[in-house]
Amino acid sequence: MGSKLKDVAALAGVSVRTVSNVVNNPSAVAVATRERVLAAISETGYRPNLAARYLRQGRTGQIGLAIPEVGSPYFGELAGLLIEKAHERGWTMLIDQTAGRAERERYLLSGAEGHVVDGLIISPWSLAPEEIGQLAGSTPVVVLGEIDPCGTADHLAVDNVAAAREATRHLLARGARRPAALGPQPTHRNGTAALRLRGYREALTEAGMRQDPAYEIAVTSLHRPEGHRAMLRLMGLENPPDAVFCFTDELALGALRAAREGGLRVPEDVALIGFDDIEDGRYSTPSLSTVSPDKDGLAERGLQLIADRLYGRLDALPARRVTAPHVLVHRETS
Repeated sequence: MGSKLKDVAALAGVSVRTVSNVVNNPSAVAVATRERVLAAISETGYRPNLAARYLRQGRTGQIGLAIPEVGSPYFGELAGLLIEKAHERGWTMLIDQTAGRAERERYLLSGAEGHVVDGLIISPWSLAPEEIGQLAGSTPVVVLGEIDPCGTADHLAVDNVAAAREATRHLLARGARRPAALGPQPTHRNGTAALRLRGYREALTEAGMRQDPAYEIAVTSLHRPEGHRAMLRLMGLENPPDAVFCFTDELALGALRAAREGGLRVPEDVALIGFDDIEDGRYSTPSLSTVSPDKDGLAERGLQLIADRLYGRLDALPARRVTAPHVLVHRETS
């Protein structure tokens, strides 16, 4: 006969309630106690009957993840972390791609496909902030990224202004006198590029440097081909930049390729820094300096925000804003 909850509790020397908390909401249990219970679970071979539990609770055990681009290395890495951490909680992640289209974001937020998820983590690119809470209704929602839901839902983001400012400061500190910004997206509503442009400009102002529109190159996407195209444009200027802050690592990798094709030495002739710390940048030649958001922390905190509402009282918790930390990673391109 299989082990039961009470068997785990007896072996770990805790209450059945504590074991249940470890299974359902591990962050609610002290680390030492949680490790003792997990060891007892492993020793007894206890396996919770998830289907029965969710049936009793009126839940599905499924959490939705709506991201703009499944093929994006950044979102791919983040999705992988979310899947792993959801599995630790006994949850299954259902992933959908919105392509940044407002109609698709509305569709997923409104639950038009029926009540198939217990909560939703969404990175919107097109919705107006006031729409998000109205569409979600009673489903716990975490908004990931720069669109601020204005207190209608929990919000999880990186401080893009501070991170961009630090990246630009780094280029200036190594002697750059003509730093460029590669990645503004004036027609996009998600706000990421605008915040990173603001941080770049603030660093220039702090250094007493003039902002030159010729060094701010807009892109239509945040991928390698646009980075390559934009870098070629920068290289064609009468006074090309001696450093470039790229708004994503993908843009930076495209820019690196263009620089090498043009005979420029990186970082001797032009320094580069990206944003996201994707795996490709760690193995490029030369390796890519970057802003590294705490992706592991983003995944853990996003799921905890969902859990807080699932296992607490939804209407008792005000909407929260959580800012994930970041670090500047110095590699060979700077």
